[in-house]
Amino acid sequence: MAGVSGCIKYSMFIFNFLFWLCGILILAVAIWLRVSKDDQQIFSHGDSGTNPYVAVNILIAVGATIMILGFLGCCGAMKESRCMLLLFFIGLLLILLLQVAAGILGATFKSEFEHILNETLHKNVELLSATDDNAKAFQKALTEFQEEFKCCGLVNGAADWGNNFQYHFKSCECRDVPDSSCIIYEEKNIYKQPCISLIKDLAKKHIIIVIGIAFGLAVIEILGLVFSMVLYCQIGNK
Repeated sequence: MAGVSGCIKYSMFIFNFLFWLCGILILAVAIWLRVSKDDQQIFSHGDSGTNPYVAVNILIAVGATIMILGFLGCCGAMKESRCMLLLFFIGLLLILLLQVAAGILGATFKSEFEHILNETLHKNVELLSATDDNAKAFQKALTEFQEEFKCCGLVNGAADWGNNFQYHFKSCECRDVPDSSCIIYEEKNIYKQPCISLIKDLAKKHIIIVIGIAFGLAVIEILGLVFSMVLYCQIGNK
């Protein structure tokens, strides 16, 4: 009977170690996207009932699962355990199928996501002129966003702030930008551009990062499926 190829065995171990490291990287990037202060408060408020971070939450779960599968694959390769390798193969195949399904759903509901995001941001305009604690948390987040991205207001510019403008105008004041990017509002020289388009661009950037990771991961997963099945068959033929 044929023995187990040392090349395949150690290639499988190295692959799974790298796969485990990929899981850590994906988990780290996903958590960074999830806790990013640039838009966390801006996206999380409102009454749309939809969480724009669903894809990122799924990526966190995938990263954690990949770490577990990478460890399982390493142990299965070194111990030559068909049971571990089979569990690794099944788990990896399920993740790959889920990624394909998620990609199809993402492409299908892209316009719906954009509509939900747009609706959420328009509803959140009301929070800028409100005075309750929930509104203040959102106002603080947008104030920081305005300072960083040089914009003012959410949809209609400074007017979105209503009576609260006098408390938050400093984050809207023009600094180091051409005069054409500024307007005079209530005797203050402020940014003309509302923040809504910049927030949408930021959301799209995050989605592109998620898609890029998912495609790169799919290639790695296919290689993992091939390695694990070849080693599984070789162990069975010992």
